[in-house]
Amino acid sequence: MKNSLDQPCLIARSLALVGDAWSMLIMRDAHAGLTRFDDFRKSLGIAPTILTKRLSTLTDEGLLEKHRYSDRPPRDEYLLTESGRDFLPVLFAIGAWGRKHRGGGKVTRFFDAELGSEIDPVIIDRQTGAPIGTRPIRVASPE
Repeated sequence: MKNSLDQPCLIARSLALVGDAWSMLIMRDAHAGLTRFDDFRKSLGIAPTILTKRLSTLTDEGLLEKHRYSDRPPRDEYLLTESGRDFLPVLFAIGAWGRKHRGGGKVTRFFDAELGSEIDPVIIDRQTGAPIGTRPIRVASPE
């Protein structure tokens, strides 16, 4: 894909950064509290070279911040930035789609930690309050 900033479509720009499964799953695990390379590797079963590259990209693009937690041996952890925390609704939207169209069998469930209720995300338009997908849309190219 050409330089993502050359893309007028924000969906294309975003997918250029986090459009592969590994990046999405790293972000899922970061939201679940994982911060260390070995923990990501163990959770995902990902090759170290792929994990290094994805963590580097997510850090360079501002979704994660790298912090040194040990000098001997040198060890870093990856913490969510504001941008990374803002990505959680995207993950939940994908999960809601999966529940509807790829559900069945045993699935991971997410609960509100304070209320104990299962989270059932709905994405709405701020202007109308209508759930996205219930009203017609029009796509406008930049002028």
